[in-house]
Amino acid sequence: MRLIGLALALTLTLAPLAAEGQPPLKIPRIGLFHVGLDHDPPGLAPLRESLRRMGYEEGRNIRLDYRNQADEDAARATARAFVRERVDLMVAFENQAVRAAQTATSEIPVVFAHVSDPVAAGFVKSMARPGGNLTGVADFVGELQDKRVQIFGEMVRLRRLLILTDPTDPATQRLTAHIERVAPQLNVQLVERRATTEADVTKIFASLKKGAVDGMVVISPKLITNFPALILRLSLERQIPLTSHRKALVEQGALFSYGPDFVAVGQDIAGYVDRILKGAKPADLPVQQTARLELVINLKTAKVLGLTIPRSVLVRADQVIE
Repeated sequence: MRLIGLALALTLTLAPLAAEGQPPLKIPRIGLFHVGLDHDPPGLAPLRESLRRMGYEEGRNIRLDYRNQADEDAARATARAFVRERVDLMVAFENQAVRAAQTATSEIPVVFAHVSDPVAAGFVKSMARPGGNLTGVADFVGELQDKRVQIFGEMVRLRRLLILTDPTDPATQRLTAHIERVAPQLNVQLVERRATTEADVTKIFASLKKGAVDGMVVISPKLITNFPALILRLSLERQIPLTSHRKALVEQGALFSYGPDFVAVGQDIAGYVDRILKGAKPADLPVQQTARLELVINLKTAKVLGLTIPRSVLVRADQVIE
């Protein structure tokens, strides 16, 4: 009995020491990044909230390292840094960050969001079977331009539509071709202006005579990402109705948006993160397409522009800002 008691005492004494000798549990680290210093990606806050509801607590069982970058070069540097730092997973918002992640690694899992057509962009082999180390949520924003222009025509007498394009953006040619096919069906003449820098954008607006165009759409994802605040400010100054895919821009003064419900997108991203951290492979997780779209209209902006939005449009809106 004495021997048993002695053994038990030794076990109880040494157990804490053994536990102290164990290495601490590894907390998974997620590297998140985006291009566009004047805004955060709309799916970021819903992603954080969704992870919290799933039981992830920052600093306790997950680390989220979010970095916002000025341009694609900076995004590439960030992606390389994440690889060196051996993050467990990357979340890349919008095309520029996704391209940077794809170039930097073929091993670390990458979840993408706010991407128009990931197959056409070369991010995945197919929606059902992504292959490789990338998967995520596709919103097909560019492919919604026809519907957006159609709604625009119900609000404004749309004869000449300004489209801003960036010739350095790989998605520009495909998305421009799409709206060029749609415009004649809607009896809309497209007025294309090309820009790459902030100075280019400013010069384009300065060159527009009053009444030269009836509205505007930003075609290239790089322009939407890099200069949204500038484009919005100049469009308001020149009193040119602007449409977008992002509700946030409408809240700031754009006329209307028609695009994804980014709360749902953030929830979907969180689902991918959770499954990959639990062992799933991106190659085995099909790309999801945004299911819910929303129409948001800013009546304050309409009033400033002297527009009367038909009731037939207002009743279809998910939100009206008054």
